[in-house]
Amino acid sequence: MPSFSEAPNSAAVRKQVLQDQVLAIIRNRRLAGIALTMGLGKTLIGLRDMDRLLTAGKLPEPAAGKHFLVAAPTQAILDSWPQEAQKFGLAHLLDHIEFTTYRSLSKALAAGTYHKLYLDECHALKDSHEPGLKAHAAKKRSILGLTGTPPAQANSEKGRLMATYCPIVVDYTTDEAVLAGLLNDYRLVVHRLPLRTVRDYVLTTKSGSQFTTSERENYSYWSKRLANAAQDQLPIETLRILRMQALMNYPGKGHYMRYLADEQTEKVLLFTCNQQQAEEQVAHTYHSKNKHSQANLDLFNAGNIQRLACVAQLSEGISIPNLRVGIIWHAFGNERKAAQRIGRLLRLNPDQTATVHLLMYQDTVDEQWVAQALESFDPAKISYVDAPAHEQFFQPAPVA
Repeated sequence: MPSFSEAPNSAAVRKQVLQDQVLAIIRNRRLAGIALTMGLGKTLIGLRDMDRLLTAGKLPEPAAGKHFLVAAPTQAILDSWPQEAQKFGLAHLLDHIEFTTYRSLSKALAAGTYHKLYLDECHALKDSHEPGLKAHAAKKRSILGLTGTPPAQANSEKGRLMATYCPIVVDYTTDEAVLAGLLNDYRLVVHRLPLRTVRDYVLTTKSGSQFTTSERENYSYWSKRLANAAQDQLPIETLRILRMQALMNYPGKGHYMRYLADEQTEKVLLFTCNQQQAEEQVAHTYHSKNKHSQANLDLFNAGNIQRLACVAQLSEGISIPNLRVGIIWHAFGNERKAAQRIGRLLRLNPDQTATVHLLMYQDTVDEQWVAQALESFDPAKISYVDAPAHEQFFQPAPVA
């Protein structure tokens, strides 16, 4: 990967210098991908690349439609393109851009004759997209992939597609951006929670019957099944998934998350694993089934509410001003997903520091997942604390 030169002192100027360098690298590459951590202007790089192509005056008129196609996983991410174009004086580009979600990407490619395809969050590509991508590339047309979270496995479905149609030529990590003064500093605090031994955890079976156990007993049950996987009726991968789901659903982290959020004096973003957990944390949430999600996000951005709980939908393409504290329920064993969530807190001034709290169950596979999630982060920024063993954390708490 290329090395980036020293840049002037202003963070805004340094970001522009970085973007200029990225644009120079991709200038003569027909198929290329860039991996930039959140907050460095991937969308603006895409727009500036379009402007360069139009200004050069060498684009053939499309037989039908427009010069450029922008594709993204969600409409919310697509909406950021015209917003950025307006913000940076590039609104004239909008007359030349067609927008589509990945769900309709194949249809859009079949219907249009676009000079260049811009794949926002290109790590979300699937095998079903390949026929359209292959046909587009076969016509010697260009592709630029944009991502903050390239796949960890090069031989995975997403890794193969990116390597074929938008190979990464720039990979700029969170810590590199922090060291360069492009993003604010951060610290990661891992909270070690014991699995509870109190038998007050009620589980419902598929038949509808209920039984009471404890977090520790339930985890031991799945661990024993995995240890005897050769004799179990379920495949070992299924058993691992079921154990992971069990760990993600134990209520202990939820009670502790509420306690930890209440200890903060600033606004806090809470990342849960699912919508039900988000709803149980606070009164205001952001997820696909909440029709008030955008209104809640607006309130949070403006500082009118101090707590917002969300799931994966808030990981990509959304910036929250003046956010200094975040709490993450589960690490997923994936440093790129961790980077997405941490990236929400990297939009401060470079001389400020954000704090990310990550919850972890002690003496479980959760320790491995956290270690994997934080593998690419500076260990000097990571600290571990033991959660206070106060039973009051685990009492039902009223939703704020």
